[in-house]
Amino acid sequence: MALSGDEIRQLVQVALREDVGPGDVTTQAVTSPKARTSALMVAREPLTVAGLELAELAFRELSPAIQIDRHATDGEAVEAGRTLLKVTGPTGPILTAERVALNFVQRLSGVATLTARYVAAIAGTEAQILDTRKTTPGLRRLEKYAVACGGGRNHRMGLYDLILIKDNHVAALRAEAKDAIALAVRRAREAYPYMKIEVEADTLEQVAQAADAGANIILLDNMSLDQLRESIRIIRGRAKTEASGGVNLTTVHAIAETGVDYISVGALTHSARSVDIALDFVEGEHPANADV
Repeated sequence: MALSGDEIRQLVQVALREDVGPGDVTTQAVTSPKARTSALMVAREPLTVAGLELAELAFRELSPAIQIDRHATDGEAVEAGRTLLKVTGPTGPILTAERVALNFVQRLSGVATLTARYVAAIAGTEAQILDTRKTTPGLRRLEKYAVACGGGRNHRMGLYDLILIKDNHVAALRAEAKDAIALAVRRAREAYPYMKIEVEADTLEQVAQAADAGANIILLDNMSLDQLRESIRIIRGRAKTEASGGVNLTTVHAIAETGVDYISVGALTHSARSVDIALDFVEGEHPANADV
């Protein structure tokens, strides 16, 4: 997925307002307005890069005089010690923007790095890694962009771009029909005839009902490996399959080997840690690695 310049700028501006407020009192107090410096944004561990454009905008929002040279690209796997950006210009704005720039790149590169590990873990299978809606409020598009940088595939962006009939939707219809899944799929198809429909199934009986009802995708929730294989046999190619629940780096390859089309992993966004990236000042009057 692509991010627009306007949405990136708005997010950066919100982050800068949150951090800087009425002014960076430390930098204003101790630095000369005439001071200039160069700094390197450096990966301190192996990682997959994401979010460099946000970092660049954070610096440039505070001073158009800042020059930025990019030494890596989003989606690239880099080793520890690799320079990602070189930033040159007025010292004050560089110091003020430092934490916001690092926060964006550390967080998004963390998501991309974890995603890349999952993608590597299922290499040699036909399955694809999907993200979920378990994202940080307000940052979903950024985090899903980072998943794509790591080689994952974006699932639905929100409640508006895919019909996903879950267990509670089915439970709400049980008073109306014995086969609530069939009823839900029929109503969804009538309301949104051109939209794909996914149905969550917790049992093999529900798998059969979803396939018979014409679901495009069947979400196989918290199933054992044997149940996943049996579900694929029941479906017989009538729908795509998505495995969910109990997925981690230890289990994901075996899940992929069952033959499912997709594996959704909430941990990509809700449990990814921020990776270690620093801004090292290489000249000027200020120490490197200020952790502010």
